[in-house]
This record gives sequence, C-alpha cells and structure tokens, in this order.
Amino acid sequence: MTRRKSAAEVFDALGERYDDLFGSVPEQLEALDWLLGRLPARARVLDVGSGTGRPTAEALARAGHAVTGIDVSAAMVETARARVPGARFEQADVRTYVPQAVGFDAVCSFFPLLVMDQSDIAAALARMASWIVPGGHLVLATVPGDIRELDIEWMGHPVTVSSLSAEQHLLQLTAAGLEVLHHHTSSFVPADPLAGPEEHFFCYATRPA
Repeated sequence: MTRRKSAAEVFDALGERYDDLFGSVPEQLEALDWLLGRLPARARVLDVGSGTGRPTAEALARAGHAVTGIDVSAAMVETARARVPGARFEQADVRTYVPQAVGFDAVCSFFPLLVMDQSDIAAALARMASWIVPGGHLVLATVPGDIRELDIEWMGHPVTVSSLSAEQHLLQLTAAGLEVLHHHTSSFVPADPLAGPEEHFFCYATRPA
C-alpha cells in the first residue's frame, strides 16, 4: 500500500515548481487587488500557507504592510524568507499556530487547507476568523466539494485530501461572526498534466466593526 504524504512532505518536494504552476492564478491576483484597496496603512496581515511568498506576501509587503506568513513546509519557508525579506515567515500549522499579534487587519488563505480532514478545515476557518479585528477582512480560496479523505495523486505525489462545499464554507464563516461580501467559483488549468484542471472557490469576508 502506498503511503500518503503529508502536506509538509509534498511542498518540501515541490519547492519553487509550485510557483511556476500556481503563482499567477488570475482570481488570486484579483483577490489581492481587492484586499489591497481596503487595507489601512501599515496593516497587520497573516498569510496562511504562504508557500514561496509569492504572490501574496510579496504584494502585501511591497505595499508597506506588516506581513507574517506561516507554512508547514520548511523548504517553502526558507524560499519565502529569501524571496520576500520584507515579510516575516514561520514554519507553523494553522491548526496549532498561536499569533504573537493581538489581531490582524486581514488574513489570507489561498489553498492551504486541503490536506487535512473536514473537521480540521472547519476548525481552521473558525481560528482564522477569530484572529481578524473588527473591520478586518478574510480572503480565501480552495478547491470546493464535500470531499472526505480522498486518496489522489497530485503533482506526482500520493496525498489524502478533504474539503467542504462552497455552501459549507459560507455557513462556517458566518457562524464564526464574519459577513461574506463576495464569493464565486472559477476553473483553472495549470500548465502541467500532473496537476489537472481544478475548480476554485473564492470568498471575501469581513468582521463587522
């Protein structure tokens, strides 16, 4: 039986190759533009699943914001520190991470929750929502679906993935005290047959002031 790999193992192995395929998802860049237009000066922002630091942490740091990125992959954290020296990066898991800051003006979560089970995804959404100050924002993206511990091969690696449907995400965020401002789904086709086409769910939310 093939052993399923953890998220840390997969992304340690992928390294900068992930950036080549997923570093310019158009809707993610649009979400960043939307967020940048709403942040106060020198905002405190948390990038969950920060990867190589691009495009999210890099764009936010370039705009003068105080960015902290967390990722389970040591290789990704090392790369991000080299690429985006204007941000701070830690090897950490959103399920156990304890922020040093009192709260964040924004939390970004672009595709980091898939290699965990559904209960952990729901708990991670609640944790991220709890870190947002009144008037702050959450911007997230994932591959939606009522998916429970599905064994797949992704980018040549055997992994077990789970997710929540778009509707379940909206319910979880609302239950966590956020107001959903916008959501949509789109399709993305990476330039590599090992990745395959994906449906993406994007959601913008705020904690009412």
